[in-house]
Amino acid sequence: MLGWLFARGASKHRTARMQARIDTELWTQTLAAHPFLARLLPEQQAALQARAAWFLASKAMTGAGGQEVTDEIRLSIAAQACLPILNLAPSLYDGWSEVIVYPSGFLIPRADVDEDGVVHEYVEEAAGEAWEGGPVVLSWEDAGPDGLRPPGFNVVVHEFAHKLDLQYGQADGMPSLHAHPDIKPRLWRTVLERSFDALVDQLERIEAAIPPDIDPESEAADAWYAQLPLDPYAATDEAEFFAVSSEAFFVHPAPLQAAMPEWYGLLARYYRQDPMAAPGLPR
Repeated sequence: MLGWLFARGASKHRTARMQARIDTELWTQTLAAHPFLARLLPEQQAALQARAAWFLASKAMTGAGGQEVTDEIRLSIAAQACLPILNLAPSLYDGWSEVIVYPSGFLIPRADVDEDGVVHEYVEEAAGEAWEGGPVVLSWEDAGPDGLRPPGFNVVVHEFAHKLDLQYGQADGMPSLHAHPDIKPRLWRTVLERSFDALVDQLERIEAAIPPDIDPESEAADAWYAQLPLDPYAATDEAEFFAVSSEAFFVHPAPLQAAMPEWYGLLARYYRQDPMAAPGLPR
């Protein structure tokens, strides 16, 4: 059972004791359910387990919309959430304390202002949401074991990449580089903007090539969008580009590395991981 993991402010030694009480069979099942975790080396899996124990000791996990948060759900989300900080400081997840889990997609009220200053309010269905200074909200249907989701999709990594982006400022695709003296902010910004602009240009060419009798929002257009190295949502803005790139980096990295080697290399330096070098990587 994992219920005892919710004590706040756990010490290093207490986290180690908590790690020892993570059920071995459940941990093995968690790794097997997510191929991008199963391909980690044994020492990386042990480090991830320690990070997951720390996460569960530090963050509450609450069900919403009738969702029961089981031990399987807690450990699955914790393991995925800790993959981006496997070799980074856990303090990057400081400043908030809760993960909220819905059974499936949930509705979020939105408001946009058009060029004429008119406010348009609407409701959008989402699979995840990271609030600045607040919780991470997830759909378990989308965050759970890999199934029929598109290659490279991982809502947990996506939302926790947003948390890294938000830790020391606004969501702009540029996480804190204070602990990375080898990465200059100007270099990050230059490569980010160049890579983002290249994706936007490619998306515009693809959209222009879709025949007029095909709805670009329908499944019939998927064959055109499949030419992109990332989900088209990455072209929304630089914050989403960083989050979607992070998903692909950890879960389905080959197309990203092939199409954007400079950006992939920068992500590898930031996360201090290189998924393409991992044995048994699902490509």
